[in-house]
Amino acid sequence: MPTAKTTWLLKDRLFTPDFPLVMGILNATPDSFHPESRVDVDGALRLAERMLAEGAAILDVGGQSSKPGSPEGDAFEEAKRSIPVIEALHRRFPEALISIDTWRSSVAKAAVEHGASMVNDISAGTLDAEMLSTVARSAVPYVAMHMQGTPRTMQAAPGYSDVAEEVTRYLSRRLTAAHEAGIADVVIDPGFGFGKTKEHNYALLRSLPQMTALGAPVLVGLSRKRMINEVLGTGPDQALNGTTALNTIALLNGASILRVHDVKEAMEVVRICSAYGDNRPG
Repeated sequence: MPTAKTTWLLKDRLFTPDFPLVMGILNATPDSFHPESRVDVDGALRLAERMLAEGAAILDVGGQSSKPGSPEGDAFEEAKRSIPVIEALHRRFPEALISIDTWRSSVAKAAVEHGASMVNDISAGTLDAEMLSTVARSAVPYVAMHMQGTPRTMQAAPGYSDVAEEVTRYLSRRLTAAHEAGIADVVIDPGFGFGKTKEHNYALLRSLPQMTALGAPVLVGLSRKRMINEVLGTGPDQALNGTTALNTIALLNGASILRVHDVKEAMEVVRICSAYGDNRPG
């Protein structure tokens, strides 16, 4: 369980995250793999109110699907979907920490201008050369994720010699690049399901302790993913119990942030794991 205290700069205010945190997913897209997370502005306000009441510390808004096989889309459509949602959320919940899930610097910049206080980038700055400098100027925390390929190609034939070593090295390099660009607060994400087989995903889950050794908070996105369904023979709508199991393992292996569709259940995992950690001898 993560214990180190840190303070994030959110544009013009300071925030001390009490890890572990839960990040709730709001998809302003018509094609995300879990239909219940798809929202328009009104739906986002209702879902966000519930998530915040259940204990979410961060609301993550995305306007472009990144599920396997997804086309790239365009920046205008992505912004058209996500920015009105972020603006409405910020107006209704001004103290909430809102994240924009995008790999495009133009969308990240617009999102921060309209109320976002974090950028969550599946490409760790490799798909848009302006992303790191844009985030640095925005003075917000940044999530750098590992992905092999792009959403369209990543599950075609993912391959590694040693997935844990290669992903950890990649995240170390991107962490350094982000800091060198002037980003003070960086979170790393091994990218479960982004260019990985089931075996790769479980190897990464076992290897979270070596990623935490890089010194940055580790975010995990395991919620209702294929690595659960391939083991249990379920679909996303039946994968909540499997998600709870994986989130528990992730926290015990040092994860700092759980990115989830189901905030209430994730917060229960946080409380149980915290009690377990608090009651260990020594």
